[in-house]
Amino acid sequence: MSNSIEEGIKERIVLGTKAYYENLKIFKSRLVTKQSKLKLYRTVIRSIVTYASETWVLKEAIIQKLLVFERKILRRIFGPTKENQTWRVKTNEELDKLIKHKNIINHIKAQRLSWFGHIQRMPDTRAVKKIFNWKPLTKRSQGRPKYRWEDNIKQDSAK
Repeated sequence: MSNSIEEGIKERIVLGTKAYYENLKIFKSRLVTKQSKLKLYRTVIRSIVTYASETWVLKEAIIQKLLVFERKILRRIFGPTKENQTWRVKTNEELDKLIKHKNIINHIKAQRLSWFGHIQRMPDTRAVKKIFNWKPLTKRSQGRPKYRWEDNIKQDSAK
């Protein structure tokens, strides 16, 4: 296994799926409210998936995988909608409204901004701050530049 962020994120998604199936009895139970199931998802499963997410550089493909993972679980929590005597699956927009736009990507962005603020407040003698402020002596390679963590922070703070 290489030291790729994408592979690490995919592993986290697999661990989140395992955690969901470990708690499947609770998620299927009709005795547990949807809000309790949502709280369980946010505190247990999302925490497993987003562990160390403040250091991730998110590409569009990874963002989509994380959103698909989250929507899959949310659809199981909230169930289908009955409309005109027929059942249908909730749309992505309906799920987004139900969770009040607090999806996994917004959570990761908030964590990243929080970590950035923490780094900014650190004294300059700390190793993390030294690494953050370090600039390489060489130039970036030709072609389309790879996304850096700093680029993601600038995007997150601009929104």
